[in-house]
Amino acid sequence: MATSKTNVKKGALTGTPATSAKAPEETAAATAAAAEKKKPSKPKVRKAIDPNLYVSVKNGFHGSLFYKDTTTGEEHRWSEFGDEIEMTFGSLQRARSAQRKFFTENWWLIDDQEVLEALNATQYYKNALTYEDFEDLFSLKANEVKDKVSGLSRGQKRGVVYVAKQKIEDGELADLNVIRALEEALGTELIYK
Repeated sequence: MATSKTNVKKGALTGTPATSAKAPEETAAATAAAAEKKKPSKPKVRKAIDPNLYVSVKNGFHGSLFYKDTTTGEEHRWSEFGDEIEMTFGSLQRARSAQRKFFTENWWLIDDQEVLEALNATQYYKNALTYEDFEDLFSLKANEVKDKVSGLSRGQKRGVVYVAKQKIEDGELADLNVIRALEEALGTELIYK
């Protein structure tokens, strides 16, 4: 079997750059410009939070809510939407690992941004409504309601359905444009036809 020799430029097969014939001044200027573009960014350091620190946690679920910390046996109960209790940061960390749905479905409303960052849970609360936002939602214009609701978690969408139906039944929500926008964004009927 015959072997053939091929002329390959240095670096063509290995991925290392071939040497250039540029003047040293051009190379130095290009290197300096590249170094300026690639300034090292400071790594994001999470703030250490004491696991015994108490954090205010509101019930974001429309109904009663229960959580039991499997490590400590501590039980937490909220009887209705908006109820607020204090939980330790350590308990929130364990819940984040064991029962993530409390965060992903926004069943817990936590207003402390530092706590959410330390729990690595900010992505779940990016579009979440706060307790106060739930009331304000129904006074927005139809297009604003639609935009706001479409980005909510599945858990919060269920909460909006629950509140909207109550408000329609009580006569507090009568704007048909807002109701239609809600129905479209939520994918459900609020007024049965």
